Amino acid sequence: MNDIVYLDYTANTPVDIQVLDYFYETSKKFSGNPNSHHQLGREASAFMDETTMKIAGLLNVSPAEIIYTSSATESNNTAIKGIAYEYKEYGKHIISTPLEHSSVKSVLSFLQKEGYEVDIVKVDSNGQISVEDFKKKLRDDTIIVSVTAVDSELGVTQPVAKIKEILSDYPNCHLHVDATQAIGKIGFDVNGIDLVSLSPHKFYGLNGCGLLIKKKGVRLEPLLHGGTSTTKYRSGTPAVNLAASTYMALKLALENLDERNLAVSKLNNYLRTELLKFEKVNINSPQSAIPHILNLSVEGIKGTVFQRMLDEKGICVSVKSACSTDGMPSEAVMAISGDRRNALSSFRISLSHLTTMEELKFFIDIFGQLCPI
Repeated sequence: MNDIVYLDYTANTPVDIQVLDYFYETSKKFSGNPNSHHQLGREASAFMDETTMKIAGLLNVSPAEIIYTSSATESNNTAIKGIAYEYKEYGKHIISTPLEHSSVKSVLSFLQKEGYEVDIVKVDSNGQISVEDFKKKLRDDTIIVSVTAVDSELGVTQPVAKIKEILSDYPNCHLHVDATQAIGKIGFDVNGIDLVSLSPHKFYGLNGCGLLIKKKGVRLEPLLHGGTSTTKYRSGTPAVNLAASTYMALKLALENLDERNLAVSKLNNYLRTELLKFEKVNINSPQSAIPHILNLSVEGIKGTVFQRMLDEKGICVSVKSACSTDGMPSEAVMAISGDRRNALSSFRISLSHLTTMEELKFFIDIFGQLCPI
């Protein structure tokens, strides 16, 4: 076993060696700018197009629907701001959930200052949105519904297909799904969704790249202007090697999806069983959550404090998502439990097919030493 036990795979995953090798190979082979009108530029451009076609094939979308970004955060910003600005003549009303990543919540707060109205849908004790409340909040001037496919703190899945069905009666409203914690971990169909965000560093790809899937016919006001790229919606020199590494990470993740899920499910079941033996422990993630994420609270100890205690013992976990503000209660845990103390005490364990049973047994041993009786 390593000196450090890493249980924070939802924040970041180690890059797969096959992804890294492919990145290196393409970096060496394609040195020209794909926008340049000479032989090396044309070769790079042709390979970029081929890579885009391969990614599109894996996601079952058109190559023209793929927008390369630097991260899921940029994808979320591009999607929400792009729709808000492009379709503001139809309204300025937005609907979202209390379980969103900070890169969605912060965009919504920004847009509120610009005169947009944001409604947050209620969720039940399992973290799923109230369909009835969602229907009540929908209006003729609603132009965006932004919902996470799987939230990063609890691992709760949302009924995206049902939301999509309801929105079929609202032609001026666009559905944005943050699928960053879904794609590469569980089966997820992007078809029929207006905008889908994802990032390969969540499934053993490289940091610094992301994707936004934009359905044909949907218009966006771009965040960046000037320069030539693979699309008018996101300027910047096409990064051939990052696109290639994204393809390889996605290919490997989808090929091994079932096998990896089975391994992670077994680990999750073991953790749940062992943690429930502690009277002071409350497991916040519902049984229906994806197995990769397990959120819990230890009564009487702040999550930030317990995280530091575990860190001192060589165990890495997260309090809320890695991009959230420290010192505040988890909004996701508050939304499902209504208990501020429980939310302040919460932290997240996230698993991978790379996690070993030996590591989890070590974690439980240390947890038992730290958890109050």
